[in-house]
Amino acid sequence: MLRSTLICAVLVLALLVVPTAASAASCSVRGQERKFGPTYVRKITVTSVSCVSAKRLVRAHYKCRIANGGKDGRCRRVSGYACSERRTNVISTSYDSRVTCRNGSRRVVYDYTQFT
Repeated sequence: MLRSTLICAVLVLALLVVPTAASAASCSVRGQERKFGPTYVRKITVTSVSCVSAKRLVRAHYKCRIANGGKDGRCRRVSGYACSERRTNVISTSYDSRVTCRNGSRRVVYDYTQFT
């Protein structure tokens, strides 16, 4: 009896020590798609960041892009985050993009369409 109790206690402690991965959450942009700067923000996903902070970062990233080349500009660092961007469906009048911004374990990923 004592042995089984001891084993259970050790297993419980082991489960408490195992780190859990932060799960990604989706932020609602319904009704706000055109209020972040780019023509349309379609999706925002966050890890270890609030949606309010993520939306603030999206706006700051847009302002940085505009200041560094206009609508076709790039912004690698903003508000302490390192950002990368992958553009697809590029035509003369628009493009789609996925931006990933990281700061330690914090992560903001957003998709947008930009009309040029």
